[in-house]
Amino acid sequence: MLDQSAPPKDRTQAAPPSPGLGARLMRRKPVEHLVAEGGQGEGGALRRSLGLWQLTMISIGATLGTGIFVVLGEAVPKAGPAVTLSFVIAGLTALFSALSYAELAGTIPVAGSSYSYAYATMGELIAWVCGWCLVLEYGVSVAAVAVGWGEYLNELLDGTLGVTIPDALSAPPGDGGVFNLPALIVVMLAMAFLLGGARESARANTVMVAVKIAALVLFCAIGVQGFRSGNYENFMPLGMAGVSAAGATLFFSYIGFDAASTAGEEAKNAQRDLPRAIMLSLVIVTALYVLVAAVAVGAKPWQRFGDSEAALAQIMREVTGQTFWGTLLAFCAVIAIASVVLTVLYGQTRILFAMSRDGLVPKVFAKVHPKTGTPRANTLIVSLFCGVLAAAIPLGQLADATSIGTLFAFALVNVAVVVLRRTRPEMPRTFRVPLSPVLPALGFGFCVWMMGSLSAVTWVVFGVWMAVGLVFYFVYGHRRSRLATPAPAEK
Repeated sequence: MLDQSAPPKDRTQAAPPSPGLGARLMRRKPVEHLVAEGGQGEGGALRRSLGLWQLTMISIGATLGTGIFVVLGEAVPKAGPAVTLSFVIAGLTALFSALSYAELAGTIPVAGSSYSYAYATMGELIAWVCGWCLVLEYGVSVAAVAVGWGEYLNELLDGTLGVTIPDALSAPPGDGGVFNLPALIVVMLAMAFLLGGARESARANTVMVAVKIAALVLFCAIGVQGFRSGNYENFMPLGMAGVSAAGATLFFSYIGFDAASTAGEEAKNAQRDLPRAIMLSLVIVTALYVLVAAVAVGAKPWQRFGDSEAALAQIMREVTGQTFWGTLLAFCAVIAIASVVLTVLYGQTRILFAMSRDGLVPKVFAKVHPKTGTPRANTLIVSLFCGVLAAAIPLGQLADATSIGTLFAFALVNVAVVVLRRTRPEMPRTFRVPLSPVLPALGFGFCVWMMGSLSAVTWVVFGVWMAVGLVFYFVYGHRRSRLATPAPAEK
């Protein structure tokens, strides 16, 4: 006869206590899970079609463009002739971070870039902060690049047809215009390529990269004829503070290798090719940046760089006394900057794809079209947002906002590589950062130093952006995270 006084068996087994808020914020996504679900989205999968050559071109395409064609005109007034040193400092900072990116890209070859690396090493809250910084970095970068594209389009139209787009339709509010129509157009063109598929977009980007490298080599060959050593006499007129301030602005120009890491789920052999593509592209781009900047400052007094965002085309006209060469460079720049818009927009969509798959942003960003193998809805939403932003915000504000988001994300990547070395030393790595943890620590320190060189206004914008992101995370992402409901994620 059963003892009626005994409590039911299931009552004797106490339910495991739910994790506290701190534990939930620090929950990590195992590396094996990140890699296993690579390419999988809502209703379809991304296609693995990119090799080393295409990945390198994506990295160069996202990097080589606005930083030298447009932002050079913003940076020279801050540093004077020492802008060449600013490029070196920005490139060195990027190099330390690129080494960390290369190791993590070969170890965790997924679409989320530094967001996914942080998720695997430092927990969900830090991953969200990193992902939110990447949204700022990529989304605002697309807009900033698009603004510069319009400047060179006007140079091209003036040199070929003798007409320009009126300021009201070619400049944003605050810069004498009402709506920057060219900036919106180039974003829409990039969107059209991306909707066609990753392979098709990569082919178009490769052609555009070849054009812009040829254009920069041509500029150096012609610009050096106008070189005047006197332009370098007062090398650092604004001191080291000016050099670091210009370097922080120019760091905006080095986010391309991050774009390559977002292609991890569409690469044929991501673990082998991603580290190679990242390092190769950074070497090529830094060499070209420093060379072009040195020739440009030698050919034109630094005090005159603030009068146009199409500085290189102007230098070509002044050196040759002819409009043809400046017009030719403007034509190449139109193509070159369009490739930056294309590749950076690609990176933005893939980061949101990864965040959506983890449940931190709405599912619509992870939906994959079955025919093209692309996140179509994601691409449409991001393109429209970036296009409107480009049409309404001045370039200088956009470039600095991009730089601070980039620097913050890169700083976290340098921490992540050290954490993963300590927590998962047994994991196979196709590339290892030399002298770790010294070089990652230097990368982290350089990022923090350059962030400190940015203006107070930029920091205010960054603070507001992060506050909005944290509100969104706690209202939406924290509750819908797949790590909060692990059972469905393991099916």
